[in-house]
Amino acid sequence: MKSKISIGFEIVQDLIKLRWVPEILKSIDLGNHRYSDILGSIPYISHTELNRKLSILTEKNVIAKTVEGNNTYYTLLNFGKELIHIFYHLEDLEEKYFQMS
Repeated sequence: MKSKISIGFEIVQDLIKLRWVPEILKSIDLGNHRYSDILGSIPYISHTELNRKLSILTEKNVIAKTVEGNNTYYTLLNFGKELIHIFYHLEDLEEKYFQMS
């Protein structure tokens, strides 16, 4: 039987290992809520890849997709806010311990 920490780690690892997920969540956290804003904030990501990842993140209840008329917005759900906190912490660790001078 797996422990709660093992299950939690697997859930987070499944999302972290997906290319572009940290960048997408960080973009949304920084205020880019529209598709075009997210796309424009992440160099080299394709439309296909962004659509794929937004679908996965919506399906996993990491982000919410809201449609208002012709506009679509993406926001972080509670799980997404927890994940983005982990991503920022990983960035802090990298800067603190692995930054080459």
